[in-house]
Amino acid sequence: MKEKLYTIEVMDALKAADECPCCYLERKMEQDTIAFVLGASYMEDDIRAETDQAGFCRHHTKMMYDYGNSLGNAWILKTRMDRVRGLLKDQAQGKITPGSAVSAGKKASFLSQISGGIRHSADSSSGGKGNGEGGWMKASEGTCYVCRRFEEAYGRIIRTFIYLIQKEPEFLEKLKASKGFCLPHFADLLEACQSGFSPEEQKVIPALYQLMEENLERIQEDINWFIDKFDYRNKDADWKTSQDAIPRTMQKLVGGYPADPVFRQK
Repeated sequence: MKEKLYTIEVMDALKAADECPCCYLERKMEQDTIAFVLGASYMEDDIRAETDQAGFCRHHTKMMYDYGNSLGNAWILKTRMDRVRGLLKDQAQGKITPGSAVSAGKKASFLSQISGGIRHSADSSSGGKGNGEGGWMKASEGTCYVCRRFEEAYGRIIRTFIYLIQKEPEFLEKLKASKGFCLPHFADLLEACQSGFSPEEQKVIPALYQLMEENLERIQEDINWFIDKFDYRNKDADWKTSQDAIPRTMQKLVGGYPADPVFRQK
């Protein structure tokens, strides 16, 4: 199969033989964004203007702390705090009302992502965590700079999977030989297939279900044997492929990498 530039990242993820290629890409983009935010870019006014407005969710704030670069974190926190204090003062003086553009925060739906990207959450006028008197105070959980960058890329990732399944028979065969997906990412792919495929193209969907069934069965066998190994009768038996069954089963069920070490600045 001749690779095109926009398919390379998807092909690399598939070659990684991970439990889920979308998890693989999500982790890479998340780490790349944290490294970008806390790299030289924190001294660039336009980038810090974006991070000041969007803020960061609790999960990615912790990642930033763990990553290191105290000066970078301090600059980002300083200017974010300047903005937050200004907004709080404006609200106290009645200049910000519940439901206003600055106070609202809302994540876009998955379907809106795959149909052409997402709107900046701060531009939404209703919905999500942004409603109410303290709307903008909670909005960073829905407008997080790191989350948003991945969400904007995620639609492209899913569209690339759809394109390759439609146009490249060799890719479909490679996919069938893979370890499948985690359940949340498989749900997104399935939704995209059902909405984006013609009736003829939807004939591939049973093969995707079969891929998932086979790999869920593989994971089930590993977690079962992991438990059985604690029986004294199996103490001398081989672990087979079950030693890391717990984190792999967790990933299959909910996505992510629970056994990953903390991501730190090198």
